Amino acid sequence: MEFFNSALGKNISFVRPAYFIISGFIGIPYIKYYYVFLFFVYIIGVLGNTIVMAVIYLDHNLRTPKYVAVFNLAFVDLFGSSALVPKVLDMFLFNHRYVPYSDCLVFLFFCYTSLSMQSLNLVILCYDRLVAITYPLHYQMKITNRFMLNLIFSVWIFVIIAVLIAVGLLTRLSLCRSVVINSYFCDHGQIYRLACNDYSPSDIIGYVLIVLILWLPLLFILLSYIYIGYALTKVATMQERFKAFKTCTAHLSLVAIYFIPILITFTMGSNIGFNARIINLSLTSIIPPMLNPIIYVLQTQEIKDALKKLFKIRGQSKITIKK
Repeated sequence: MEFFNSALGKNISFVRPAYFIISGFIGIPYIKYYYVFLFFVYIIGVLGNTIVMAVIYLDHNLRTPKYVAVFNLAFVDLFGSSALVPKVLDMFLFNHRYVPYSDCLVFLFFCYTSLSMQSLNLVILCYDRLVAITYPLHYQMKITNRFMLNLIFSVWIFVIIAVLIAVGLLTRLSLCRSVVINSYFCDHGQIYRLACNDYSPSDIIGYVLIVLILWLPLLFILLSYIYIGYALTKVATMQERFKAFKTCTAHLSLVAIYFIPILITFTMGSNIGFNARIINLSLTSIIPPMLNPIIYVLQTQEIKDALKKLFKIRGQSKITIKK
């Protein structure tokens, strides 16, 4: 009963600070140059993801289930980086480190929603490749635009509900140990550890979300590619195997970019320094949204062809106007 009383807050008054102080980096000279670097990475990511979304929207040949998922990934990258980077720059470049309590929870919600969607969107793209390669004759029947839209919508609902539960449990804590959050944003784990009442519900939901959002997606992706590799061994010629595997290279690149830095951080645990942890996690939040559109443009022939077609149409329209 004590567990549920702590979580639900029945007949309990809570201590909520007026604001939090986001610590950021400690003792690093010229760190503002790092934030300037984040700004340029953010701008490149915004331009790249906007271009990918525009190309998919304008080219009717790209309105397929796979590119519905790619469009959603570009949207999530744009949404996530825009939720994080401008606020981080405002806090540390312009020294606005005092974040009101309610604003911090909203900031946390948007950051964790986007990070969770990035991970689960990689699962969606993996499932698309799994069915396309292992069941090529049934792909168009199983993976339709309607199915993909329903799947993406369901994942969004799941993530929003899960993050709302985590945020809701934070509101049931008396945060009286400190107002300093030792991170570069309103970090869930750092906030609930400031509580002076029982924070076990938040601790449990934190571990559950890590399993659901990080480890299970990674496990699914690894098992899927093992099965894809097994299925490709049955393909008659090496050329056909290479052609089929080539359709997965863009997705595998995205998986590596997203998961490897996170795995390094969690594997090293307390052995990684405070500043190194912030650098690693901040780059994990901002580098994938920049690289994802570049990878899809460079490694996906359909997007290359769509871009060429759009530039060709634009060039022809300019010539017509001049005439």
